[in-house]
Amino acid sequence: MSDIRVGFAICGSYCTYDRMLEALRAVKEKYGNVQPIMSENSYSTDTRFGDAEHFIGEVEKICGKKVFASITEAEPAGPKALFDILIIAPCTGNTLAKIANGITDTAVTMVCKAHLRNNRPVVIAISTNDALSGNAQNLGALLNRKHFYFVPFYQDDAAGKPNSLAADLGKLCDTVDAALKGVQLQPLLLTK
Repeated sequence: MSDIRVGFAICGSYCTYDRMLEALRAVKEKYGNVQPIMSENSYSTDTRFGDAEHFIGEVEKICGKKVFASITEAEPAGPKALFDILIIAPCTGNTLAKIANGITDTAVTMVCKAHLRNNRPVVIAISTNDALSGNAQNLGALLNRKHFYFVPFYQDDAAGKPNSLAADLGKLCDTVDAALKGVQLQPLLLTK
């Protein structure tokens, strides 16, 4: 374990939650101090992929901490400099767009805004069906912005969903290590 303080923010790409839990376990094992944050929708929505209460229980068991699930719980991350690095995994297109355009209306967007005031890295693990269409401009904006680092990603179903991108969550810890040094892990674009 290390002394790196990690914020791990979770958005509502529910179909990725099994893989995300594996990635969260790896982050917790490597860095030790992990604070979970969930968007209000991910915290309260039951889906065909599972119920919210069960998922919250799994996240809190892995991290050993209660989830921050409101703007008021997330806001102190900035003034108290709670994290050395913030991970957003999975990061939906909705959250990507909000961050790129300075919209702060969820626990996840608030923790990102608050964390960035300390000029510390944000790692984004994208998972959205519109990354290469409606969200392409937002992806491009954040790729070009200081303090943002992306987990390498790929088209998860180029034939069936040609605009969709998904992060390779197996590369999350390597991306965090690189981001802590101010470097984007390469290659960024992967083939499935």
